[in-house]
Amino acid sequence: MATMTFGTTEENVVTRQEFPLSRALETLKDETIAVLGYGVQGPGQSLNLRDNGFRVIVGQRAESRSWERAVADGWVPGETLFDIEEAARRGTILQYLLSDAGQIALWPTVRRHLAPGKALYFSHGFGITYKEQTGIVPPAGTDVILVAPKGSGTSLRRLFLQGRGLNSSYAIFQDATGRAWERVVALGIGVGSGYLFETTFKKEVYSDLTGERGTLMGAIQGIFAAQYEVLREKGHTPSEAFNETVEELTQSLMPLVAENGMDWMYANCSTTAQRGALDWWKRFRDATRPVFEEIYTSVATGEEARRSIEANGRPDYREKLAGELRELRESELWEVGNVVRKLRPEAN
Repeated sequence: MATMTFGTTEENVVTRQEFPLSRALETLKDETIAVLGYGVQGPGQSLNLRDNGFRVIVGQRAESRSWERAVADGWVPGETLFDIEEAARRGTILQYLLSDAGQIALWPTVRRHLAPGKALYFSHGFGITYKEQTGIVPPAGTDVILVAPKGSGTSLRRLFLQGRGLNSSYAIFQDATGRAWERVVALGIGVGSGYLFETTFKKEVYSDLTGERGTLMGAIQGIFAAQYEVLREKGHTPSEAFNETVEELTQSLMPLVAENGMDWMYANCSTTAQRGALDWWKRFRDATRPVFEEIYTSVATGEEARRSIEANGRPDYREKLAGELRELRESELWEVGNVVRKLRPEAN
């Protein structure tokens, strides 16, 4: 483990140089990793582990779309692909990668197969942090660990295939065997992490839920919609409004920020753009900070968890979700986006 300093703050991090793949394979050479769930994170993590040489099986509900996807990805029914309970029985490390609602529903089944010495692995701190609401309380003899890639499972897999990595956080909630640290770091390296930074289950879920509601998804859609609507109401065409709001940001500017930082991007744009951005960014910070404070408080008090569990558990949840997503998809903003994406040169 190394220490990195950011300003006056020190963090514990693990890199591939300190903990290479060869050490990870040696650490887990006697383990069977059972990836339970083949939805958002399951495919990327399981395929990366398999390609890196670990012993991996997948647990998924049979006769489902995800089961069919797993078969298409090369998992063999009865050999490396099983129903969830059978995979949980066979695995020594259970990667619990079902949705939060799925984890709650399947917990009694998975709990039965957590024999002493096994490890229960999460990629989200939700189930453990809000255990009063989820009912997920692991037995004392089980290691409880977390690796949370900072991106989608699709991105994790794509970057892995490019020979790159997606940064991940890691945490240990319960070290029953004395091997929890080596296990969690080996798994983090195995799933394709760029580097691993230390956190806790609680901090992971607080930051994750805040980010999802904020700059990663909720806030960015809100800002897109606000700017697009203003431009359209002032007489700008759909193409102009969309390109100035979304296309230039996602296709041109954000890749530069990712590569070089915001200051570099500012330094390499026009002086007019520089002046405007520098004059206005603090106004946006000050205007939105109260909203982020409200989001964080709602997350920390468990209100966001309560609302999510309640909504996701309703029989008509998927029907309502489809309606909400349809509202986004059929808005002029994203209808224009659909057309613009098809006009990009690489799509022709």
